[in-house]
Amino acid sequence: MPLVKRIIEPRYLCRGTLPDGVASELECVTNSTLAAVIKQLGGLSRHAEDIFGELFTEANSFYLRMNSLQERVDLLAVKVTQLDSTVEEVSLQDINMRKAFRSSTIQDQQVVSRSSILNPVLEMYQRCDKPPPLNILTPYRDDKKDGLKFYTDPSYFFNLWKEKMLQATENKRKEKRRQKYAQTQFHHYSCVVHTSGAYLTFHLVSLQ
Repeated sequence: MPLVKRIIEPRYLCRGTLPDGVASELECVTNSTLAAVIKQLGGLSRHAEDIFGELFTEANSFYLRMNSLQERVDLLAVKVTQLDSTVEEVSLQDINMRKAFRSSTIQDQQVVSRSSILNPVLEMYQRCDKPPPLNILTPYRDDKKDGLKFYTDPSYFFNLWKEKMLQATENKRKEKRRQKYAQTQFHHYSCVVHTSGAYLTFHLVSLQ
């Protein structure tokens, strides 16, 4: 199901009920339609301002990242020009002893969290109906579970993903233990027997 990010209201310009006692219905409908068009233009301008604000934020972030990358490239270019392979020799052991490069760039996390939600989506969320107050029944439950989570639970999919990841890790650990145990239990012995010019090889397996 697609999520509508921005809605321009009112959606219907000429739909409405005429008030009683109107002298000219055509003039009333015309004025109502004109007022609805003005409201639509106001909503469109507000969404346009929000879109340009998002573009400015993304462009500014891109500029900062490119500026940081350019500084690193300039430092690397200066350092390369200072190196002389005929004078300075670096052994393979020294290269392996050096610390690996670690980037200082902060990765984007929690992209869809409450703090990073977009303004139009937040406004739409605030206009939604609130869930029923099922949390008042939590003290009366024997299992002490939150009653509201049976109706809505934002952390359900994260907990489900976490359980699957933990289960997959546990399965891999058990498989490694099983393979290691199997390798320590079996020893192979080879026995060569010479009979009438032919060599026969027997493989004996002993269990500990």
